[in-house]
Amino acid sequence: MSKLFTKLTVVLSVITALVIVCLQSFGAQPALSETSDLKPSNLPMMVATAPTAPTLEQAVLGGKPVYVLSMTRAGDRVLVRCYPGYLPSIKIRAMGSGANASQEGDMTCQALES
Repeated sequence: MSKLFTKLTVVLSVITALVIVCLQSFGAQPALSETSDLKPSNLPMMVATAPTAPTLEQAVLGGKPVYVLSMTRAGDRVLVRCYPGYLPSIKIRAMGSGANASQEGDMTCQALES
């Protein structure tokens, strides 16, 4: 009888410890009402202050997935590879108005004209 009582005490102690740990993890979660003031307008704006290396990011343009290559330093070079029979083609346009507007363009691989 003593062995059974000891085993029951150990099992109850383990279960109690697990319940306490679980309740603490639930109690540490903030209420949704506490996090509702985290909106993009409340976050500080990050502004780049120095040129960075070229970056390639995924985006959506006209409902289709595209990659956006951002180059910010003079002299940056990018290697473009197209399948045989195709050549890289770049169409450049201004992003805004004025003489100092940034430039952007579309780069695609186009079939060679025979």
